[in-house]
Amino acid sequence: MSFDDVRFPPQISRGSSGGPERRTEIVVTGSGAEERNSRWAHSRRRYNAGFGVKSLDDIHAVVAFFEERRGRLHGFRWKDHLDFKSCAPGAAVSPRDQVIGTGDGVATRFQLVKRYGSGLRDYSRSITKPVAGSLRVAVAGQEVTGFTLDTLTGMVTLAAAPGAGTLVTAGFCFDVPVRFDTDELRINLTQFAGGDIPDIPVVEIRA
Repeated sequence: MSFDDVRFPPQISRGSSGGPERRTEIVVTGSGAEERNSRWAHSRRRYNAGFGVKSLDDIHAVVAFFEERRGRLHGFRWKDHLDFKSCAPGAAVSPRDQVIGTGDGVATRFQLVKRYGSGLRDYSRSITKPVAGSLRVAVAGQEVTGFTLDTLTGMVTLAAAPGAGTLVTAGFCFDVPVRFDTDELRINLTQFAGGDIPDIPVVEIRA
């Protein structure tokens, strides 16, 4: 899929609405009992950027970004201001935030992940669009600097393979890979110095 490694204007996405969605099928039997089945192994995020448009300059920025992406054709980065770190939004990133793997003495490559939950039924989310310069890595609890990061896949390559049973952890900031979910923008110029775009749907891209 075509993906432009650029971020949607963050001052506009800050005012957006949205979040994760899942797809669950529920069948109710004749006795009233339920059978539930999850069709998606992974959640998918949806947002509406229309709430973040506050001025004519914002409208101009959205139109330019939309046209350059050719509507739904090309993907791009999106900052989810509620969920953009390996830790809580108000906390500082630590190299021990997330476990990304366990060493076996051979492997040097590890995928960035973020886990959600309290230990009962944790959900592990692959992070494929980390922010350059934000990554911190620790091996056996000690921060290391010998690594490289692919910011288009979220794959970390360590300079040396961790020993067998050694935990590899990481902290980072990240964006969500998304695309516009419309090929049309309806712009409303309600006043001389302002206006709005009520609906700017954006949906997460999943490989």
